[in-house]
Amino acid sequence: MKGFTPFKKSANRFNYIPRYYDPAKEARDNRRAELKGERSEDANREYRPGQYIRTQRDARSARRVDGSSKSKNRVWVMGGIAVIVLLFVYMLYPRLVAVFGTATTTPTPVETVVEQDEFNPYTPITVVPNDYQE
Repeated sequence: MKGFTPFKKSANRFNYIPRYYDPAKEARDNRRAELKGERSEDANREYRPGQYIRTQRDARSARRVDGSSKSKNRVWVMGGIAVIVLLFVYMLYPRLVAVFGTATTTPTPVETVVEQDEFNPYTPITVVPNDYQE
């Protein structure tokens, strides 16, 4: 057992979990009551034969409709992505290959003609071979 010390870094904490409240269980119970038709709004009504079956059937059909609309949307999105990829391959890919192909080749050197009027000490000396015979 811990004793009292005046040099604590923090106050005592208690691990208190509420005993009678579980939000997940409460939501689950509300959902079950709704599916069975036992809500507080339904307490004043009289039981009709097949009432629970109809409620469950309606809930099941609503889930199916929601799931099918999601799957249809997913198919359309996948089709759109496929079309965009095919357009990229068909239209842009050859152009990109051509641009990068020309970028990797070395450019042809352009010879500049320097006029003889100006003297530039940094121009390279051109050596002309001796063609004449003695």
